[in-house]
Amino acid sequence: MDPVSQLASAGTFRALKEPLAFLRALELLFAIFAFATCGGYSGGLRLSVDCVNKTESNLSIDVAFAYPFRLHQVTFEVPTCEGKERQKVALIGDSSSSAEFFVTVAVFAFLYSLAATVVYIFFQNKYRENNRGPLIDFIVTVVFSFLWLVGSSAWAKGLSDVKVATDPKEVLLLMSACKQPSNKCTAVHSPVMSSLNTSVVFGFLNFILWAGNIWFVFKETGWHSSGQRYLSDPMEKHSSSFNQGGYNQDSYGSSSGYSQQASLGPSSDEFGQQPSGPASFTNQI
Repeated sequence: MDPVSQLASAGTFRALKEPLAFLRALELLFAIFAFATCGGYSGGLRLSVDCVNKTESNLSIDVAFAYPFRLHQVTFEVPTCEGKERQKVALIGDSSSSAEFFVTVAVFAFLYSLAATVVYIFFQNKYRENNRGPLIDFIVTVVFSFLWLVGSSAWAKGLSDVKVATDPKEVLLLMSACKQPSNKCTAVHSPVMSSLNTSVVFGFLNFILWAGNIWFVFKETGWHSSGQRYLSDPMEKHSSSFNQGGYNQDSYGSSSGYSQQASLGPSSDEFGQQPSGPASFTNQI
């Protein structure tokens, strides 16, 4: 039997059924989707410039761009419709900072989720041996939750800027030939942004997963157990004092009832002295 089958038969992978490891596995998967849909993107648009002089026209102008979306470095040549002169045009904008930050967070989140999942499955006893492992895990989870929120929000704004900068109508306004009414400028097709939209969705889904996993990681730390002990101590003191008070009341009630019963009943001396009067009178007679 191979080592993987031995581990599976021994129940090593049962940790994946627990919320802590299961959410880590989902975080690993969603991080892959996040940086793959953003970091692997490449798109483009096609424009057409129909000049009055047909020999100067260009009906297929391709403009390609890709991650990390340094659009100001994307240049292309278009006809000016004024002889053979060509105009060099560059797109406007630079969304590389937000895109690269988003992908960096996704890559590091993937690496940490992979390492944490391996620890949960194969080294769970050492992980729970002391409070150091869960405490580090808790701090890293909080930090990545914040990074996912910031990175996803920044990339959503960056993607909005990319959409505006690559809009064919906006690009046509950069061409001098399109400012002349006699020339006809049209957009053949626009860039497809579906994968980039998906990357933003996965970014916020990762934030939800990491933020939700904070509670399950917190339960593994000593802070959670110490908080439970702090809450249980007053309850135990209250219950012990209540039981002690009830015991005193019962003992007081039984002792008082016994004393009352003893005081109401005749004593042995009195009971023995009652027939002494008639016996002495008989002796006198």
